[in-house]
Amino acid sequence: MDRTDLAVLLHPGALRMLDELGPIGTSDQAARAVLALRARGHSPDLVSVVVSQAHLRAKAVTKFGEFADRMLFTRAGLEQATRLSVAAHHAHRLRTAGVSTVADLGCGIGGDALAFAAAGLRVRAVDADEVTAAIAAYNLAPFADTVTITHGTAEEADLRDVDAVWLDPARRTAGHGETARVGAADYSPSLEWAFETAAQIPTGIKLGPGHDRERLPQDAETQWISADGTVVELVVWSGRLARDGVRRAALVLRGETSHELTAGGDADDAGTRELGSYLHEPDGAVIRARLIGEVARTLDGGMLDPRIAYITGDAAVTSPFVQSFRVRDTLPANAKALAGALRERGVGTLEIKKRGIDVDPAALRRRLALHGDDAATLILTRVGTRRIAILADRLGV
Repeated sequence: MDRTDLAVLLHPGALRMLDELGPIGTSDQAARAVLALRARGHSPDLVSVVVSQAHLRAKAVTKFGEFADRMLFTRAGLEQATRLSVAAHHAHRLRTAGVSTVADLGCGIGGDALAFAAAGLRVRAVDADEVTAAIAAYNLAPFADTVTITHGTAEEADLRDVDAVWLDPARRTAGHGETARVGAADYSPSLEWAFETAAQIPTGIKLGPGHDRERLPQDAETQWISADGTVVELVVWSGRLARDGVRRAALVLRGETSHELTAGGDADDAGTRELGSYLHEPDGAVIRARLIGEVARTLDGGMLDPRIAYITGDAAVTSPFVQSFRVRDTLPANAKALAGALRERGVGTLEIKKRGIDVDPAALRRRLALHGDDAATLILTRVGTRRIAILADRLGV
């Protein structure tokens, strides 16, 4: 979306058309909508902009829920926006720390700022892209009394009289459609500037979950966050936004529930042991935060292999920080023998998981030619140099 498209979209007639059209989830729905709107005499430019926006609103539901149908998006802005459920946790931390005014630098389409404003904070939002800043202004219009949006760079932002900073450095190339990831040296603003700011004022810095741990400040709290099984971000917290004694944290969000594991540093590794009656796969946030050992001890378990994130034990317990499986059997690891073993057991529905070995689950599934009424989980991994296949049943948390 460029400035011309935005001007078309912000016309009252276009916005009414968008609201009447509703979300468009599929290509077929989009094609039918284009034909219907063109038949009513609307211009190709108007139809293209409105239908594209309706499609983005449909995609945005996973991040913004019912609020998506009242917002505007760019493709890149939606991809990079914080999920509203995650942003609500950021807002809660700010409020708990006594923050009343926050500068949101690199606000994007306004995802975090929405949560901050809804929590009663005053927000000074800034974005370096003119179109994105305009869209943020539209999305944040319900909070016009407490939120200001400025087109400008983070480095130029006025931080006087703010209690804290929320900073989301641009980690992709500029643009509103297809963008590409850039290396840490090319973030905007730079990490050096971000960390210098965090040393001077309480700050939360949103980074990708795979960020190089060696380049993180040693005196800050680092929190990895997963949402419904996917690790979505890493946040570096400084000043009073960082909790006393906490240097590593894993926040696990599943639906409406949240659980957090915190520690003063990386957890000591748990010892290895033979495969027991249960196998546990730690959540990705726990793995990234290097708190696997802490979780293993709560489960009275040990590592199946010291280099692979599977915990095993005999205790009939589980945790919100893992996916747990009851072990049925170990099977041959080669496809031909495995197919025969599954056929003997009547397994026709199979979840395939792998870790530590190079295998294509889709290709393996075709070779297994599954048939039967039973359902199970197949876990492919290794212990040392030995490949193993574990047949198991998934347990609920």
